Amino acid sequence: MTTIRELRKAAGLTQAKFAEAMGVTQSTVSQWESGQVLPDTAKIPKLAKVLGCSVADLFAKPETA
Repeated sequence: MTTIRELRKAAGLTQAKFAEAMGVTQSTVSQWESGQVLPDTAKIPKLAKVLGCSVADLFAKPETA
């Protein structure tokens, strides 16, 4: 899974701005990014919209060098 952190940074969002757009706390975003917690499946479409990517992009395997 492509990391939420990478997509968030590519979208030019801080954790705080991303959390605000998603309607969650910054702590929740931090937990998503660290892998401690996965976003609720109901939030996946909104997650993709806020990050400016497709739902499929959220599950794409990162390219290895």
